[in-house]
Amino acid sequence: MSFVSVSNVFQSYDNRPILQRVNVEVAEGEFISIVGASGCGKSTFLRMLLAQERPERGEIRIAGAEPAREPGLDRGVVFQKYSVFPHMTVRDNVIAGECLRTRWGRFFGAEAKAARDRADETLARIGLDHVADNYPATLSGGMQQRLAIGQALAAKPRVLLLDEPFGALDPGTRLAMHDFLQDLRAETGMTVFMVTHDLEEAFKLGDRVLVFDKPRWDPTDPSRYGATITYDFDARDGGIPFQRLEEETHVLEEH
Repeated sequence: MSFVSVSNVFQSYDNRPILQRVNVEVAEGEFISIVGASGCGKSTFLRMLLAQERPERGEIRIAGAEPAREPGLDRGVVFQKYSVFPHMTVRDNVIAGECLRTRWGRFFGAEAKAARDRADETLARIGLDHVADNYPATLSGGMQQRLAIGQALAAKPRVLLLDEPFGALDPGTRLAMHDFLQDLRAETGMTVFMVTHDLEEAFKLGDRVLVFDKPRWDPTDPSRYGATITYDFDARDGGIPFQRLEEETHVLEEH
C-alpha cells in the first residue's frame, strides 16, 4: 500500500515551469534517492514533501491524510546548509529534536536523564561525543552538518528529507554517516527521500533511485518546460528500472 502518494504535481516560479506531471507512489519504509542535473526541481520536490511549499497543481498525501498546509513533526529535514541552534550545546541540540514531541517542549527528572543518555549515544555514533558540551560555533562546517543530521534523526520522524546531507563531509565520516542512517532507518522504519549528486551514494543507500530531468527541451528557451521523473530505478535489483519491472510483472500475471 502506498504511504507517500504524489499525484500529477506541477510547480512554477514567476510563470517559469519547474516541475510538471510528477507522479510517484512510495511504500512506508522505502529509501528513495533522487538524482538529476542542477536546476531540475529536486530541492523544490523536497520542499513540497515537507509542506514548506504547496504545489501549483496536484497533491501530495502522506499516510492517506489530507495534503499538509505546513511542515509537521512527522517530517524531518536536513538541507545542504546545516541549521542548528547556536545558543545550545551540541548535546542540547540533539535533545531538542526529541523535545519537539513533548507537551512542554522539554524533559524533566528521570526523563531528562534518559534523554541525555540517548543524546550521548547519538553523538558517539556520529563522532561528536568529545564536543558534547561545546557550542556549534566552535565546530567545523562538517561537524555542524553531522550535528544537524543527528538532531533531525533524534526526533524519529516518519518521513526524513535529506538535501545533499553528506556533501561537506570527508570520505571516512561520510561512510560512518551512511551506516548510522541505515541503522536508524532499520530501527524506526522511517521513509527517506534523499537528494544527492553522487550516483554511487544514491544506489548504495536507496531502494529506488528517481531521476529528475526535462523530457522536452527548447534550445531557444531552456526554461520553457519543467522537469519530471524520467526514470525510476530499483536499486535493490542491480539498477533495473522499477517501472519496467512493474509493467513486466503485470504482463506475466495477465498471461
